[in-house]
This record gives sequence, structure tokens and C-alpha cells, in this order.
Amino acid sequence: MNETDLAYASIGDIARFFRAGKLSPAELTEVLLKRIERLHPKLNAFITVTAELARAQAKSAEAELFSARKRKSHADRGLLHGIPISLKDNICTAGVRTTAGSKILGGFFPERDAKVVTRLKEAGAVFLGKTNLHEFAYGVTNNNPHYGAAHNPWDVSRIPGGSSGGSAAAVAAGLCFGSIGTDTGGSIRIPASLCGVVGLKPTIHRVDASGVIPLSVSLDCVGPLGRTAEDAAILFRALTGDRTRKGVARTLKNVRLGVPREFFFDVVSADVGKVFEGSLGCVRRLGAKIEDVLIPLLNDTESAGNRIGWAEATHYHQQSGWFPGRADEYSDDVRTRLEAGTKVTAAEYLEALEQQKKFVTQLRGAMEDSAIDALMVPTTPIAAPLTGEETTRVGKAEYPTRALLLRLNRPANLAGVPAISVPCGFTPAGLPLGVQFIGAANSEELLLEIARVFQHANRSRKHPDFAA
Repeated sequence: MNETDLAYASIGDIARFFRAGKLSPAELTEVLLKRIERLHPKLNAFITVTAELARAQAKSAEAELFSARKRKSHADRGLLHGIPISLKDNICTAGVRTTAGSKILGGFFPERDAKVVTRLKEAGAVFLGKTNLHEFAYGVTNNNPHYGAAHNPWDVSRIPGGSSGGSAAAVAAGLCFGSIGTDTGGSIRIPASLCGVVGLKPTIHRVDASGVIPLSVSLDCVGPLGRTAEDAAILFRALTGDRTRKGVARTLKNVRLGVPREFFFDVVSADVGKVFEGSLGCVRRLGAKIEDVLIPLLNDTESAGNRIGWAEATHYHQQSGWFPGRADEYSDDVRTRLEAGTKVTAAEYLEALEQQKKFVTQLRGAMEDSAIDALMVPTTPIAAPLTGEETTRVGKAEYPTRALLLRLNRPANLAGVPAISVPCGFTPAGLPLGVQFIGAANSEELLLEIARVFQHANRSRKHPDFAA
């Protein structure tokens, strides 16, 4: 295999190469470090590259896998053992700088690993570095004034999405085999969609978020990004401590999917609508039953999500002693949102929590009444916008770009349920689009299976040309 083929291989394929003695973790790590060195200037996907740490971890993994292969020990830790991945830079790593994309934490070296880092170390993962993000994960463009904007591998003049934009760009460009991001209002799924990769937001608290610099404690989730649903599943199981290989399905014959036409399709570009209808046809051919569902409270999710997120983010930054005392060290957009949080009254916050409870109840009831396994909707109403594009035209109207990207993702965060974005096609300009499956609480394995079957049946180009 040449470098590109190797960089875009699946985690499962690499694991087999390791165990057959055809490739070593140390060799693979060097390939990716050289690739990062060559392509990073185009993408700015990383804030910190941990080359020496990666080499040391790869060497250790190599020794353990060699010993296991020779049947001298039981040192094989599973499919992630020796696999090079990246971490969003708001996930604390002991002794490794963790900036959260901010000037304020530019010199922060945590004393302890986040729980998810501990899990990944136990699984034998190799850490290539910390990826670029929107400052304090508080935005969806990844246009970071402190460390530079991350760029979309499909068109470097466009955003990768955010806040986990560096993670998605790195995965899409073959700079790592997976990445761990965070999602508060779509920050895993938005960049997954815009960069043409898979992104899973788990059920709230399904993955331990301790040691992750928070945005909104009621909404924050930690989850994986990978090029395939199978890769995302391997990463997810490592994050939860469950590395058991699951059975596979061939069709979606017994799956019922609900399509909420109201709200999710009120503001959608023609390109997104066309590709989504093609995706519906694909799942029908795979045997899925499709049913329209009505969830009226979807229209309240933007207001409730904003009030909860604004208030909790501002509270955290106040408690940390950064805001408003160091307000001039924030980017303009993040500072503006923190200021908005000071204006949310206690009554408004409590009202938003009540709206959240009502929405959770209505969503659960709608899915149970119709025996729906998952909702199927677009991930974003638009493809990747240009860097600095503050408004985007959809139909005859202009909309704030940030609100458009968040619009179809907030509901799953507010409900605390899992959701996965899967590549589903391209615009005529060659920009990737994603379809989103939203499930009931703790239905991650079902969503991963739906995504896997859909992705296998809906194959398309797997990587951007610039990185070839």
C-alpha cells in the first residue's frame, strides 16, 4: 500500500496488518507524523502535535502486540491497540498542553488525564496530538483567532465546521484514524457532515466527561469521529470501556425510521433536500420502513437550548475567574455569547429547563407511539460555507450561518439522546453532506448499525483529492 492507501485504511484493516506482522504501530505512526508535517500547513487541524509521545506509545504497543503474537502474553488490548488517533484540545491530557482553543489556557498543562483519555490509553491508542477547535468549544465555524482557522479538506477556502473542526478535518484528510470530540449543540455532527466523516454524539452522560473543559454541563457530550461507522463504533466502545465486538446486520429490514417533516425541512438548501431524498430511497431499498412523525415542540428547541447553554457557559467562566475580568482575552464572538449569558434571568433558565422536560417527553412519546427506532433528518441545512461567511442564502432568504448549522442538531442535545451523522452524498460543487439518525436514549449500538449498513450501501468518494 502507498502512503495514501495506508492513511485511509480502516481501523479494522490496520489491526489485521498489525496482527499479521505486515505493519507495526511505530511504522504507521511515522507515516502519519510525516503526513501531518506535510499537510498541516494547508489545514491547520492541530494545535499541538505530540510526536515524541506518539512514538513512545507506538513503540510500547508494538512490543505488546509482538509479545501477544508470539503467544508469550495476553497483551493484545483489542482493535484500537497501536492505532494513531487525535484528541480535541479541550480534553485534558496529563503533561500535555490543553488550550481549549483559547488564549487564556495557552499555557495550561493538566496534572491528570480526562477519563476518556484513561480509557483510550487502556485500549492501547496512540495519541498524535490535540486538534484545533472553536475557542472554548463555543462556536461552529472553528475560525479561531488565537491559533488560526482550521480548513475543510474538501475546499480549504471553507470551514470544517465546529467546534470539533480540527478533529473532523484531520480524520477526513487521513492525518489520523479517528478523533475524539465534544458536542453541546452539534459540535461533533456539524463538522462530521461538512467534512464527510462519521460523528457520534452519545446519550448524555453515556461517556464520562470528567476532565473535559465544559461548555454547558447539562448538554455536553464526548464522542468519536471516524471515516466509517465501524471505526466510530470501535472508538465509542473504547470510550465506554466496552471493547466487545458486536454482531452485524445485512439490511434494515426490521428498522422503522421516522421523518419529522416540520421544522427539520423548513429551511433546507435545494442540494441538501435532493441528497436527503436520495438517502431515503437508499434506506427504503435496504428494507427500512419510513413514517412521517409530528413533534410540535421542536420549534421551541432553539430558545430553550440557547438559554440553558448561554447561562451555564457564562456561569462556568465566571466561576473560573476568567469572565468578565479577562474579557479582552476572548475572541469577539465568544465574549459576546458570554455577555448574553449574563442576561438570562433565573426565571428564564428554569423555564428553559421546563421546556426541555416537555420536549423530552414529547419526543419519547412520538417515537414510542409510532414504534420508531430512529429519526432520519439532514445533519445541516447547507454544505460547508466559506470561511468568514456570516450569512448564507437558502432559497430567497439570508440566514445567520451559525444558526443554520446549529438548527438541526440542537434537538438531540436538548433531549439528551444519541445522534450520528453519516456521509450521504455531495453537492454539485463536490462538497460532502451528512444524514443524521437520532435514536432513543442509550441506543448507540442501533444507530451505529443503521449507519454502517447505510454507509456500505451508499458508497461514494472516501477522501478529498487535495490529500491524495
